Amino acid sequence: MFERGIIMAKRKKADWNLRKFRKSNTWITLVFFVIAAILACVFVSLFVSAFLSYVVDNKMTSEYNTIQQMAIIYENAEEQGYPESKSIIDTKERDFFIKDKDGNIIFQKGENTCSDISGTLSLTDFSRGVKIYLDTESNGFILEKDGKDGDLEIDPAELFKWMLKKNESYTQLTQDNSSKMLALPFWFCIEVKGGQEQLFGKAYFQADLRDGIFMAIFAVAIGLQIFTIFVLMLVNIISAATSQRKMTHIFFLDPVTRDHNWMYFLVRGEHLLRHGKSRKSNYAVLDLVFVKYRNYCVCHSVEEGEKLLRNVNAIVNKQLNKKEICSHYASANFALLKQYKTEEELKRWIENLLTTLQGMDPNHHFAFHIGAELLPVSVDANGKIQRRKNVDLEKEYNNACAARTTLEESDDSGYAFLNEQLIEEQKWIDVVHEEQQKALENEEFVVYYQPKYDPRTKVLKGAEALLRWDSPRHGFKSPGAVIPIFEKNGFIVNIDHYMITHVARDQKKWLDAGYKCVPISVNISRAHFIEPDLAEQIRDMVDAVGTPHELLELEVTESAFFDDKKALVTTIQRLQSYGFMVSMDDFGSGYSSLNSLKDMPLNILKLDAGFFSGDLENERGEIVVSEAIRLAKSLHMETVAEGVELKEQVDFLARQGCDMIQGYYFARPMPPEDYETRMRTGVAPEVEEPVEEIAQAEEQPAQAVGEINDPD
Repeated sequence: MFERGIIMAKRKKADWNLRKFRKSNTWITLVFFVIAAILACVFVSLFVSAFLSYVVDNKMTSEYNTIQQMAIIYENAEEQGYPESKSIIDTKERDFFIKDKDGNIIFQKGENTCSDISGTLSLTDFSRGVKIYLDTESNGFILEKDGKDGDLEIDPAELFKWMLKKNESYTQLTQDNSSKMLALPFWFCIEVKGGQEQLFGKAYFQADLRDGIFMAIFAVAIGLQIFTIFVLMLVNIISAATSQRKMTHIFFLDPVTRDHNWMYFLVRGEHLLRHGKSRKSNYAVLDLVFVKYRNYCVCHSVEEGEKLLRNVNAIVNKQLNKKEICSHYASANFALLKQYKTEEELKRWIENLLTTLQGMDPNHHFAFHIGAELLPVSVDANGKIQRRKNVDLEKEYNNACAARTTLEESDDSGYAFLNEQLIEEQKWIDVVHEEQQKALENEEFVVYYQPKYDPRTKVLKGAEALLRWDSPRHGFKSPGAVIPIFEKNGFIVNIDHYMITHVARDQKKWLDAGYKCVPISVNISRAHFIEPDLAEQIRDMVDAVGTPHELLELEVTESAFFDDKKALVTTIQRLQSYGFMVSMDDFGSGYSSLNSLKDMPLNILKLDAGFFSGDLENERGEIVVSEAIRLAKSLHMETVAEGVELKEQVDFLARQGCDMIQGYYFARPMPPEDYETRMRTGVAPEVEEPVEEIAQAEEQPAQAVGEINDPD
């Protein structure tokens, strides 16, 4: 579970990194491109506009300077008294006329085409505006009101647009007639003689072919630069998008199935579940496991195993639609997100899938386990369907895994749904994990004793120590509720020490009180035998209390034989050398019992309760039990029959020479005070009521109050 938690944390961090990458990389590039495009367009527009304004301003300034020189010549000539001062201006070859202060024309040279539309024009070289009049033949294309009374501005765009029309009436030839020019007429007005007169001179905005070529080259150059920048940026965006797509594909790619991985399941699955349309659909999160997959790889090869996983992935995906997902999780696990209408429909789909998977290779028998967590449509108090805004797919998959783990003991295909009982079991496991150490320190664990009697004489010959948890918070708990949890989390080793110490104390107390003590057996977990000094640990614990070694019997389960045979045999021999008796518990429950007897030097053989679950009327059953007892005697071992509940069983075992009987027929597990009473009498009491009724009155069945290391 700890390793799984680390993996989940890493995957969660990877998911966060992916989302950060997907949001930042693409969107930042796209936003940057849009902003750059807008800025480039604005820049080009402003630059072209400024450049055109600059060209127009230069040409207009040049024309104004010419008219101004005419005014200066006229004014100087008048001051010096030349009678023909107006004729001097004729040398400029310009149309002009002069008005007096009353607006009467006092001199005119050439045609007067000046209109009444006038205004003030701002030029760069002149701090004050210059007076300008439109020509009657210009149609008003070059001047435009700017919103202020009397002020006019040149619109370069309209100016050049008009000139592109190439109106022949405004075409003039250069002196050498080598090129054509376009000339747009207008009139400048300059005051002379201190404002007593006004000189109106005709000016032209001229543009020749060279200007057009220059403007075209300039426009093409700017356009090419902008186009090049745009192309480079577009290529960069496409490259970034392609790279991101490849990286996303790699990020979501499972190397084994070459399809979707766990991260894809989380990201895509949560997106589907949180989408508004999915709120109307029931979903199930499934954990699909290939049973015995590693065994298949051992028998064939890892390559063949991965090929088989790809086949499983392909088969499952064929059963899903676009709104359902299958992803390889780890090793032989697949995570599925499946829509369903009813639970019955989902069960049929799972059964069909299992049937298909089992038959994917006629030469092999495969088994699969499926755990399911249901995510039905969510509704509020008013019955309105709600969106799954806070769904945690990782948690839901973990719940599906928890349901699937209930099938781990079976090698056949099957499926399990998460239910309230399973949730309560998981909660109870967490409670035990949290409180086990405190319960041990507070001695909340109590020792119960189940006597063993001679079936012939009914004399007390031994007992077995069994654990109970008397919790102030949770009440009285049988071993079946806690021992399997202790075995899985390793706390069973602490329980072994606890039981040995408390049994030794009780035996010492009873011995000092003058009771006739008989050996009491204590279970030793198979996990304990990995310690090379286990025999010495037990010896020292018992010696610290002062209890004779022969009053303690140590029970070893047959399953411990498969862990480390040599270490187990060595530990048993050391325990026997210290004076302890050693017994094999649950003989007959495994598959190699006879082989275990051949190698292990045991003192006592305990016949499993499964031998006596019936009435022994079956002749084959009687033969097996009688031969097991005979075999034990041949090996100089005593025999104990567990789980005996009927008088017929007791009589049969007595005839076969069984040494001791442990079961509900004679006594159920009892607290130390009741066991003291049994020791005082020394014989089994008369059974006055049917043992079946006693068994039914117990909180736990016989197999649930069994040995400490195997409560079942």
